[in-house]
Amino acid sequence: MLVGAEPEILLQRATQKRLEKFAQLRGKIVPAGEFWDVVVITAVDKKQEIAYQQQLSEKLKRKELPLGVHYHVFVDPPGPKIGNGGSTFHVLQCLEEHYGDKWDSLTVILIHSGGYSQRLPNASALGKIFTALPFGDPVYQMLDLKLAMYIDFPIQMNPGVLITCADDIELYDIEESDFIKFDQPGFTALAHPSSLTVGMTHGVFVLEPSSHLTEKRQLEYRSCNRFLHKPSTESMHQSGAVCLMSQSSPSEGMGDSTLNSEYVYTDSLFYIDHTTAKLLLTFYKQMGKLCCEIDAYGDFLQALGPGATQDYVKNIENVSKEESCLVEIREKIFRLLKGLPLNVILLNNSKFYHIGTTHEYLFHFTSDRKLQCEMGLLPNIFSICPKSAEDLEKSACIIHSILSPMSCVAPGSLVEYSRLGSEVSVGTNSIISGCCINTKAHVPPNTFITTLSMRIDGELMYASMVFGIEDNLKKNVRKLSDVHALHYFGFSLGECLELWGLRISDQLFSGHKSALSLWTVRIFPVCSTLSDSVEVSLRILNSVKNMSPFRLGGLKLLSVEEMLCYKDIEDMLKFRQQLYEEITLQRLKKKSDL
Repeated sequence: MLVGAEPEILLQRATQKRLEKFAQLRGKIVPAGEFWDVVVITAVDKKQEIAYQQQLSEKLKRKELPLGVHYHVFVDPPGPKIGNGGSTFHVLQCLEEHYGDKWDSLTVILIHSGGYSQRLPNASALGKIFTALPFGDPVYQMLDLKLAMYIDFPIQMNPGVLITCADDIELYDIEESDFIKFDQPGFTALAHPSSLTVGMTHGVFVLEPSSHLTEKRQLEYRSCNRFLHKPSTESMHQSGAVCLMSQSSPSEGMGDSTLNSEYVYTDSLFYIDHTTAKLLLTFYKQMGKLCCEIDAYGDFLQALGPGATQDYVKNIENVSKEESCLVEIREKIFRLLKGLPLNVILLNNSKFYHIGTTHEYLFHFTSDRKLQCEMGLLPNIFSICPKSAEDLEKSACIIHSILSPMSCVAPGSLVEYSRLGSEVSVGTNSIISGCCINTKAHVPPNTFITTLSMRIDGELMYASMVFGIEDNLKKNVRKLSDVHALHYFGFSLGECLELWGLRISDQLFSGHKSALSLWTVRIFPVCSTLSDSVEVSLRILNSVKNMSPFRLGGLKLLSVEEMLCYKDIEDMLKFRQQLYEEITLQRLKKKSDL
């Protein structure tokens, strides 16, 4: 450790060290015991499973991942949504079916990646786990980053399963002589010092008192009395979860220098040893088919520790869809896990970042100077483009794209996997993903646009979804008469439909007719080319911005939900490959010219 170095600098160096270590393994066969035996990615349905398999296969072919490792995509069973807890149960069954008795000797990383990413729609078609990041050569995706950040875990882990999500980043620094060990029975979770405000949207650990008083270290092993799921500040105080910063040295050794005198320890990933995994699997087999969403964090961890109570089982405040059987299943899980230990590893110099919404995506990659410094993020990566625009607070971020020297992207916006022509300008705070814009175009500030390739009746077609960054794609109404309560670019959807000459009716929405939303409204035209689809969608947007009619009556229109059903993964990956080859060629030419 560098004596006297700032926590942020230590965090940056530790992160770079792990990234370098992972870079050495990319495309090479790793010796047994030095990396994960099995890497599992979950998918919500068959179409997503195929999309993930294709991308995994491409990454392995391009030697972007360590070789000699078993990579799997396990799809949730058909039927009602089962949540990441139900998905965990199902993966354990898949592992047993696949490996038989051998699975009790394996170290497994399970990355929950199922779902259609309604809050970050540029990840809807190809998945959050394959979201591009602005660093690395070839460009890193979330999967690469996850494997890099956890690179030291498998060697210090007893057989079992490490459970994490696809849309978060954990950075940490520990002493050179320390190791993060996952070698205890039951559950073991990582914990990060966070503000009470952050604690309200995460899981919070109520720690058992420490048996010996010592100075705070970067790594501490502690026992947890109980786990709180998205608690109020009052609940955090009452339960004893709130810690006080040392008055003599506030936030010393802590990665987050923004912490006040009060802080809590919040969750990220957790590990279950093989015995606990078998206990969960036996329970799942006895249960048969799940009929509701189970949360691996809220429903598993709240049952653990000596202070756990059954109070939470009837609390449906944080439940996306209430099912009649949920309380009954929670009670059974509580009885199953009650008494099991919850071991906590405190990482006192660590940071937790969530990259699951358009706001988070833009902020972290264009404006978050701390994360950019810690991870070495760049304003443009693997792209041919004019110098990125930037101001004192933020810069534009360009990933795996080709931009004409005459094009212009404002600070605070992000362009990925796209081609922009000479007369294209992009306003601030916008996301352009998978687009080809050849004609003169201005993308207004706060715009989200992404193009999907689709296969409809055997024919290759395209559609571009365009929304406001602030639009809520998850919000739904039950009745057609309430459609005006949905908002598109700040305007009532009813007003917009009038401008487009569309009548409010059942036929205007796909899917379940009692959940009408921006996700299911049929407003995006099907086109025969990539560039046409962007052009027509921008005209839809401009008609709203200028309050001028643009009739959609004669066009074949799809909802986002339908676009994803028709998606053609191969063609989308082919477009990315074409960009890859052209960028590589231009870089080689530039090198030879020099």
